[in-house]
Amino acid sequence: MKKHMCNECKLRAKYDEKPNSFVGKFWRWHINFCPGWKAYLKSLDNDAKNKLKLKYNLKNS
Repeated sequence: MKKHMCNECKLRAKYDEKPNSFVGKFWRWHINFCPGWKAYLKSLDNDAKNKLKLKYNLKNS
């Protein structure tokens, strides 16, 4: 199984720290089409995936 680096992503950490910063907004925009993020979400169990959907207000993931 391929390890996804999304848990350790520095941009994601910046978003978690300051969602309204430029870098935070960039990361949030980026995950809308990032194939790595989509693969990461698919690799998670439903409970973890639902938590991320709530945390990041994801609609179609």
